[in-house]
Amino acid sequence: MTSFPTSAGPQVARALCAGVLACLAGTALAQQADPLEAYNRSMTRFNDTVDEVVLKPVATAYQQAMPAPVRTGVSNFFGNLGDAWSFVNNTLQLRGEAAMASLFRVGINTTMGLGGVLDVATEMRIDRYKQDFGLTLGRWGVPTGPYFVLPILGPSTVRDTLALPVDLRGNLLREVTPVSARNSLYALRIVDTRANLLRAESVLDDAALDKYSFTRDVYMQLRGARNGSGDGSLPPEPEQ
Repeated sequence: MTSFPTSAGPQVARALCAGVLACLAGTALAQQADPLEAYNRSMTRFNDTVDEVVLKPVATAYQQAMPAPVRTGVSNFFGNLGDAWSFVNNTLQLRGEAAMASLFRVGINTTMGLGGVLDVATEMRIDRYKQDFGLTLGRWGVPTGPYFVLPILGPSTVRDTLALPVDLRGNLLREVTPVSARNSLYALRIVDTRANLLRAESVLDDAALDKYSFTRDVYMQLRGARNGSGDGSLPPEPEQ
């Protein structure tokens, strides 16, 4: 199963369903150029092998062993860290409302939500506006470039790949010490992300005749939607 670099399984599932409609309608999105397709398909096969041998079994065991409230708390914790980076990028994009919402989410969930384990901000109806540095570059006119599949990390674009080092530096897990604890959190985040995608996987398996092209089109659609509409507005990300 091709992995998505996203931590929200339900959001991906909704995007997958939207992708089905897009593909059936024969939109321009489904017909977009893919000059790196030969490489991308090869890397996708490699990623699928790693997923089947390592990631999926571990994520399945994690899902079966951990009660749902615990898994939700883990996802909330990492989501809170993501909100901090979203605040930075919304600020860089001059999206004042989104930046303030991200800031309030981090402050409320960190203080009232036990360090982010509880998503109090969502209960208070404060929307999540998820952003990263690749989307910040897009906000200021940098084109996405071709679709590009990264080893292990999965779908990306040339622009987002170039932005990846900045996103990695903005990850607050880098500040965790000792290194052993930091690496454990990185591993937990990977497992949690993959576990959240187990349900979306069934949608992909049922819907796609060509999983590669389907994944590519849905990913590009999702990234385009995150860039906001032409008037500069940005819709909130749907919550879990």
